Amino acid sequence: MTTTAENQQTHAQSHVHAPEHTPRLNMAKLAPEAYKAVLALEIASKKGLDPSLVELVKIRASQINHCAFCLDMHTKDAIAAGESVERIVQLGAWEESRHFYTEKELAAIELTEAVTVLTDGFVPDEVFEKAAAHFEERELAQLITAIATINVWNRFGVTTRMVPGHYKPGMYKA
Repeated sequence: MTTTAENQQTHAQSHVHAPEHTPRLNMAKLAPEAYKAVLALEIASKKGLDPSLVELVKIRASQINHCAFCLDMHTKDAIAAGESVERIVQLGAWEESRHFYTEKELAAIELTEAVTVLTDGFVPDEVFEKAAAHFEERELAQLITAIATINVWNRFGVTTRMVPGHYKPGMYKA
């Protein structure tokens, strides 16, 4: 019988991973004022919101935007904060996994998708109204700001090809 360590070693030997890509540029160094402004927006956007909900929103937007760096960061932060792996895994198929989430979380997730994918040019009234039914106005304004902010980070991450896999939970906490 093999041990977990032996299985991991065998896996590592038999599955050589592709090399990491090289980031294109470093936004924090090359555009420090813009980076600091988005960071300030990030900090302000979370005020008054449930931290677990914020992480779910960040993960869902990052899935949609294919931002591997932000997925790495926010799944690790969510797990470190006590979020279940099961809820994180099911987030990509939340419509079929509704029973994993509260109605308030579902409204936030649906709003996240609508704000992130603006292919129709607007957020549908029914999606906004559903969110408004679960969030007080100030909280809803904060949620919209948090969604917009993760979309900015995702665009930085995807465009500059930030490398996932090296983030440690809380590494960038201000």
